[in-house]
Amino acid sequence: MAVGTQHPTTSPPDEPSPPRLSVEAYHRLVRDGALNEDDRVELLDGLLVAKRPTNPSHRIATRKARVALERILPAGWYADEQKSITLTASEPEPDVAVVRGDTSDYQDRHPGPRDVGLVVEVSDTTLAQDQGFKKRLYAAAGIPCYWVVNIPARRLEVYADPTGPSDAPGYHHRSEFGADDTVVLVLDGQLVRHIRVSDLLP
Repeated sequence: MAVGTQHPTTSPPDEPSPPRLSVEAYHRLVRDGALNEDDRVELLDGLLVAKRPTNPSHRIATRKARVALERILPAGWYADEQKSITLTASEPEPDVAVVRGDTSDYQDRHPGPRDVGLVVEVSDTTLAQDQGFKKRLYAAAGIPCYWVVNIPARRLEVYADPTGPSDAPGYHHRSEFGADDTVVLVLDGQLVRHIRVSDLLP
């Protein structure tokens, strides 16, 4: 009985992974002028990721969220809009961040996880990324509370109690609020005030 010859199958070699940047290397690129605000990128998990263009509803919701939060923030906190925060391997620019202290406290560095009480991402075309990759990134960094303003569903998603670094970082608690609901702002484990979800939506 003839035995057919089996030819080994070969798969194409894996594509090389793009080189990853440290936060320090990213800062050098900015400092040396190789990157500037016109480049519209942010450092996420060591990779330079292009920021998507914003549409009118995203712009409106981002501004509304910042203004609504500024109205209720206690002394010792301020709201920043689309500015960098520095994590271990990332430097995202969340749509809104509630930061401890005053802007003058950060002349030589960006706020880090211990300085940030809340991060808000306004989501329309970026919803999948904000519910997935961005959530894991913020949870791994220990950001205590993360809000996703879900424009398509006209809802607010609230994530709290981060796992910190882990194989599958995430938040232990997730809640959803509709446009007619109110949500409580918590900073340093203390209830601050309620805010209407409609005040965050375009």
